Amino acid sequence: MKTFQSLKEFPALVGQEVAVSDWLTITQEQVNQFAQATGDHQWIHIDVEKAKAGPFGGPIAHGFLTLSLLPQFFETTMEIVESRMGVNYGLNRVRFMAPVPVGSRLRARMKLLQCEPIDNDGMQMTWEVTIEREGAPKPVCVAESIARRYP
Repeated sequence: MKTFQSLKEFPALVGQEVAVSDWLTITQEQVNQFAQATGDHQWIHIDVEKAKAGPFGGPIAHGFLTLSLLPQFFETTMEIVESRMGVNYGLNRVRFMAPVPVGSRLRARMKLLQCEPIDNDGMQMTWEVTIEREGAPKPVCVAESIARRYP
């Protein structure tokens, strides 16, 4: 985990890869819970036996489940000592480029694209987050995530 003292350190990091997360394993239980929470019960996610005969050779995680891991990736890679809170401000672009088979290990690379001061001494940061699957030739997801942090 990288530790930063304050938000003032981030403008100098624009254009750089700031952090890389640890690997995280995607389980069938996570996929089932996500299906329950969102109502997306498509068989390629939750019917293990049917998915074995499907196009991916087994069940895969929902794309939005993969995307929903962004807060966890940020939380486990960076600490900003003088920041009491952050909020998700949105996304500019999201692409799901490859499936995530259940049992896959994922990690995220975070590159800071933009950093702008906002009201209340806050900072709006636009991050390019590239989610990789261990052993895969290309990322499973690339997203531009916009977050606002406040001291």
